[in-house]
Amino acid sequence: MTLKKTVIYEMHRELGAKIVAFAGYQMPVSFLSGIIKEHLHTRQYAGFFDISHMGQISLHGKQGATALEKLVPSNILNLQESRQCYTLFTNDQGGILDDLIVSHISQDHWMLVVNAACKQQDFSYLQHYLSDNCSVELLEDKSLFALQGPLAASIIKELLTEGSAEIPFMATARVAIAEIPCQISRCGYTGEDGFEISVANHQAEKLSRILLKQEFVGPIGLGARDSLRLEAGLCLYGHDIDATTTPVEAGLSWVIDKNYLQPNGKKPEFPGAQKILAELQSGTKRQRVGILPLGRSLVREGTHLFNQKNEAVGYVTSGGFGPSVRASIAMGYVATEYNQVDTELTALVRNRNVPVKVAALPFVPHHYFRS
Repeated sequence: MTLKKTVIYEMHRELGAKIVAFAGYQMPVSFLSGIIKEHLHTRQYAGFFDISHMGQISLHGKQGATALEKLVPSNILNLQESRQCYTLFTNDQGGILDDLIVSHISQDHWMLVVNAACKQQDFSYLQHYLSDNCSVELLEDKSLFALQGPLAASIIKELLTEGSAEIPFMATARVAIAEIPCQISRCGYTGEDGFEISVANHQAEKLSRILLKQEFVGPIGLGARDSLRLEAGLCLYGHDIDATTTPVEAGLSWVIDKNYLQPNGKKPEFPGAQKILAELQSGTKRQRVGILPLGRSLVREGTHLFNQKNEAVGYVTSGGFGPSVRASIAMGYVATEYNQVDTELTALVRNRNVPVKVAALPFVPHHYFRS
């Protein structure tokens, strides 16, 4: 398979990026400073991420929100203009087909950001179910960047030549950064304050260079992006959540519209509603939890977890070193009876039992900006 390149691929090479294959693209996993320094730089200052491999999908039409709400468990109809929500595409078994961000841009216009590995599948899915109600367009002429970290907001505000970045977490606005038209959203995948920035491809490199010229902004690759989101307790599709995982098992029940649970409330039409709502009422057999190894051993994805009787009770879905907490950290699923914080388990690492305990998520506090 021929790997795709983002618009600023050559710029990544110029900056000394180590390139790897990811979701069908050639992407930077790290730059010259290395993953740990990139991670800590983002936590302390501001990191620039190329996330143009992800899918941007535009929906236009008066019935767009009504149709989209039949595919996700969230309240899309009441999503105000210039606001966003995190939600999920679910299947008939209650599993998660993808997680995504929905933005209400204007009266009859919505934007979706979906995962790179799922974007063609998601686009076809939306075309199939929504084309009678609205137009569905995969925006291949747009790039997507993220500026994340405690200095991100002040950097963006300094560069604005049109519009305002004074928006709260999970809001979006049309602005111009150094006279370049952009759609910014105050969200991200690191747990820090920051923005995702959608820009036309022909302006993408110019914008990237402007941002990277700013004091305290550094280029960040996929490696640090992964360790940042793991510390923040955020799911990675295909690892922590997938088509066999329900929102309730994954600890994502908060995305489900509470009106579905009210007496005489809304009738749920999204796929898998019966199973998902039943789990909200009666619980699940397993739950996503944080895992904290009691030592230096790294507990990686696929590692099996055992109770004190050496009975298998779960497995790890993401794991690695957390530079901010200076420790090995992980996430995974355990049988519900073992999901309490500080429950002691063991992980089988290279045929050796490593003591671990269930930990609260996130491993580091979120610093989202809320007005």
